[in-house]
Amino acid sequence: MANYPENILSISDIEKIIDGEDIVDIYNHNLSGLKKNCIYAMLFCIPLLVIVILFNKINYANYIMWVLATPVVIIFGKQFFIKAWKQIRYFTTNVDTLVALSTGTAYIVSVFNTFYPSFWAGKGLEAYVYFEVSAVIVAFVLLGRYLEYKAKRNITVAIKQLIGLQPSTATVFKDGQLIKTPIKDIRIGDEIFVRPGERIAVDGKITRGGSFINESMISGEAMPVEKNEGKKVYAGTVNEANSFYFEAYKVGRNTLIGQIVKMVQDGESSRIPVIKAVDKVSSIFIPIIGITAIVTFFTWLLFSPDDGFTQGLSSMIAVLIMACPCALGLATPTAIMAGIDNGAANGILIKGDEALENAKKLTAVVLDKTGTITEGIFRVTDMKWLTEATPELKGILYRIESYSEHPLANAVRTYIRDDMRAEPDMKVSSLSGRGLMGETVSRKYYVGTSKLLEEYQVEISDKEKKWIDRETEKSNTIVLFACETALLAIIAITDAVKETSLSAIDRMKRAGLKLYMLTGDSKRSADMTAGKAGIDTENVMAGALPAGKAAFIKALREQGETVAMTGDGINDVGALAMADVSVAMGKGSDIAMEVAQVTVVSSDLNKLVQTINLSKITTRTIHQNLFWAFIFNAIGIPVAAGILFPVNGFLLEPLFAGIVMALSSVTVIGNSLLLRKKPI
Repeated sequence: MANYPENILSISDIEKIIDGEDIVDIYNHNLSGLKKNCIYAMLFCIPLLVIVILFNKINYANYIMWVLATPVVIIFGKQFFIKAWKQIRYFTTNVDTLVALSTGTAYIVSVFNTFYPSFWAGKGLEAYVYFEVSAVIVAFVLLGRYLEYKAKRNITVAIKQLIGLQPSTATVFKDGQLIKTPIKDIRIGDEIFVRPGERIAVDGKITRGGSFINESMISGEAMPVEKNEGKKVYAGTVNEANSFYFEAYKVGRNTLIGQIVKMVQDGESSRIPVIKAVDKVSSIFIPIIGITAIVTFFTWLLFSPDDGFTQGLSSMIAVLIMACPCALGLATPTAIMAGIDNGAANGILIKGDEALENAKKLTAVVLDKTGTITEGIFRVTDMKWLTEATPELKGILYRIESYSEHPLANAVRTYIRDDMRAEPDMKVSSLSGRGLMGETVSRKYYVGTSKLLEEYQVEISDKEKKWIDRETEKSNTIVLFACETALLAIIAITDAVKETSLSAIDRMKRAGLKLYMLTGDSKRSADMTAGKAGIDTENVMAGALPAGKAAFIKALREQGETVAMTGDGINDVGALAMADVSVAMGKGSDIAMEVAQVTVVSSDLNKLVQTINLSKITTRTIHQNLFWAFIFNAIGIPVAAGILFPVNGFLLEPLFAGIVMALSSVTVIGNSLLLRKKPI
């Protein structure tokens, strides 16, 4: 298998994150451990190489080199031998097998020759040692893995930004008291109290009270959802209105936050098809190298009776060292990690393995509407006053809307902020699910829906109803402002098409991609949004249910299209799973992000265009790395076996085989790291 770096997160790391520890702190701790191992190995290798090159004839040189090499091989390199043993037990091989075989052989032979040189002296031969070879291989492979792991830093930071502020404690109601409790100590069945503005710590069901919950991480919709007794609430969502109690029914890794962390773990260890090809080649390559090494030894023994044993052993070790496919093993993962790092630096979190393989082949892109094409942020598009729009009335409206954190209320406040006078003293109360009521000394005012006005017998004329109908057909949301006796103002609020969506759609059209839009809105509303965005209305599916969206993607694929789907809600999950490349917006649900291969932190569609470009340059870098790695092995192994010896007497010593092998790995890593800074 390819030579992968250590996982970003172990199972114990996941538990720590769920318990409230910072993912970046855990990553830095793991990176620090890898860095220390790499530095210590290098520090031991430096004097070892100095002795080999300049002082190999001094007394006790072999013993000094043994002391220097042993910590590198036994302590810092033990992971290779442990993993190789696990592979052998199941009759499989990977790169760790060859690293362990080459370094282990060089080390054991060197220890034997150090302590029993008389064995060779009796045969008239010199007892060579290869401590520097075993240590240098371990040090360079550790360096490669450190560089790969380091390349994951940006994606770790970006994921931290995505999941936002994770609450470390919650207020549990126990024995008649409210007790601040760490998340790790919360159990299923605990009753938890949530204040306005607080983030919900675990998944549960409301037992007392009710509120409006911002569930943008679940549905992708900016509009808070009203929740009453018996309704479910989810970890990571925000309470925007009233205090309430809920009973925990999912804790730990089963919550929304736990699923996001799992997405990180799964995505970090995923593989693209070219990696699978490398794995297959490596499983065949390694046994062949073992046979080649044995044949090399016996060939020297047969054709050079005098010093065949020594030269054969030396050449066999050189073959094993030269064949160590560090460059081959590093070719793909370093490019993938550099590509992931480049994506993360640009706000693109790449999880799916096929995403980097398929993005460059896309022919069609299907876009969800809300939060993908549109902003997901509400703005006032029109405000029709039915009386004189005095600063005093605007101040009353502003005061009432200030009581709510609802996105519609925020849109109204933003719109009238500069035109109002001081807010009057008044009592404001929430009318659950309908709107707000404000009371001054002399009058009551209402802000909400038409149902609220009907309830308080405030009439709406036919003329105003027609105006409301027209605005509704434009996909606008209507908010009404009234006093006890008359309607005062009608406010039209919309979720506008993002400027970035307009530019991204134009870029995709110019690239020859076919564009489609799916939405649950009415056909007329959907067509209007599509027209603004520059999408052909014939490519719009309105009133789409989850099954319909998935069927739409399936139909496109059956027509021979390579399809990308972008979405953010639970209703998009089926379509995301069906697509060749699935993209979730950063404000999407946990399930959508888990299913999707790519998450766009900023919800900017231009990032999809960048993902396509990144796919092209990453795949090109992988192919370059594989070419040089295979060429290196194809040329180096015969030379190490001694094929040039009959021609010009050249024989590659194991030390120089190790140096050449290391330089090849450095070349591959360097080529991959260039990808991190390439513009996309």
